[in-house]
Amino acid sequence: MKNKLSFIIIASFFISFGAYALDLDKIKVAFLSGDYKQAILEGEKIMARAGHRGDADELYYILGLCYLKDGNYLRASDIFEIIINEFKNSKFKEEAIMGLGDSYFIRGDYVKAEKFYSGLLAGDKKSKLLPQVYYRLSECAAKTGDTKKAEGFMLKLKKEFPSALETRIAKDLAAPELTYTVQVGLFSKESNAARLREKLVKTGYDAYIEEAGFGGKPAYRVRVGKLKTKQEADKLKIKLSLDGYPTKIFP
Repeated sequence: MKNKLSFIIIASFFISFGAYALDLDKIKVAFLSGDYKQAILEGEKIMARAGHRGDADELYYILGLCYLKDGNYLRASDIFEIIINEFKNSKFKEEAIMGLGDSYFIRGDYVKAEKFYSGLLAGDKKSKLLPQVYYRLSECAAKTGDTKKAEGFMLKLKKEFPSALETRIAKDLAAPELTYTVQVGLFSKESNAARLREKLVKTGYDAYIEEAGFGGKPAYRVRVGKLKTKQEADKLKIKLSLDGYPTKIFP
């Protein structure tokens, strides 16, 4: 999902941005070239001068995307919330809500992510981001194990927007089969994660390490098993708990 999401975010960049009073050329060039740290540096300089002036919402939105892409999800969330709460008439309000949902999705909080995505379906006026909303809601449902709901949103996407970017991505990058795993550790140092993995493997567990990012810093998850059903994951969770490990199931 992260790779697919990144592709959609960058593609949406070209659609959303227009010509505004603030000189944002440097930050846009840095963003589009993938140099998010430089884009953040340029954007923060402009923000210090612009403050919350009425046309600064585009700057805030680009900065939010940059922090999201750079792995600083908390800062991205803060900026998207500023757009939503302080720029009441911003043309980037829907994009900011989407970005806020994305920041929670990437952190693995699919329930909160779904809340923000679903908010874009409320009201009589259809969101201009509807294809992206359907796609993301389908991903949230899949991550929480609700395959029927996931299929429903994907069907809506394909039926209502057959030519949309998200529909093409769904066809070209088919989601892998949903599996469940049990997490038993999260470390800031890879060496600590490796020691726990080795200990688990020696006692017969199918353990592995996944690299993640939190606040722009690397983190290493130690997980056990790739199981097809939640019931199998529940049994494994109980076994690991009895062996003294802290456990949490992830789809």
